[in-house]
Amino acid sequence: MTAVSTGTADARPAVAPGERGATRIADRVVAKIAARAAREVIGPPPPDAAPPYATVVVRHDAARIRVHIELDYPGDIGGRCGQVRRQVADRVRTLAGMRVPEVVVQVERLHLVPAFGAARGRTR
Repeated sequence: MTAVSTGTADARPAVAPGERGATRIADRVVAKIAARAAREVIGPPPPDAAPPYATVVVRHDAARIRVHIELDYPGDIGGRCGQVRRQVADRVRTLAGMRVPEVVVQVERLHLVPAFGAARGRTR
């Protein structure tokens, strides 16, 4: 038995990789990646805190990101914001393949954490 070739597959010209199409990642997907990356750094939020969320503007494969978080206080606010900034930029670069020229971390609220073993209320 011999195979019969119709020649249709052979007749199509090869398409260059740059002309095959493009993949576009929606801004809301990048925002979800950023919010998840922020949660990885700050850990579980206090009971009355809102989870981190992000707003994103994507232009020409570059994402400008603003992350809104709530943090425990007292704590190293500047250090935590720096960690969030680095983690968000790294995750978006890795998972979405985008440049991240700007990550703004906006602390919306601080939650007072009572010191372990500290007395509450009035003491004598």
